[in-house]
Amino acid sequence: QVQLVETGGGLVQSGGSLTLSCVAQGDIRAIDAMGWYREVLGEERDVVASIAPNGTATYRESVKGRFTISRDNAKKTVYLHMNNLKPEDTAIYVCHAAFPTVMGTYDYWGQGTQVTVSN
Repeated sequence: QVQLVETGGGLVQSGGSLTLSCVAQGDIRAIDAMGWYREVLGEERDVVASIAPNGTATYRESVKGRFTISRDNAKKTVYLHMNNLKPEDTAIYVCHAAFPTVMGTYDYWGQGTQVTVSN
């Protein structure tokens, strides 16, 4: 069916930058919200940023002013531009996409990509 493929994770120094991308592949018509969630060992998955089809974006407080989420609807891709990275940003970043269906919205999740920020 639908697969979310994430790229862009890696190891960077504090203050550095990374850009994550996530492309939705498969038999896809429309996509509602897309976003990025973080997973840290011992903690529940939590939203980092999300973006609606019209470009309206929301962010968790800790990344405001440093991260920018964007999407290309034609390419079915969502990006997360991360600047001034901090060690506390270290986490697995998981792509999310919500798809409308006749039965309601269905959520798809990517495998996750590791972001590690060193001191």
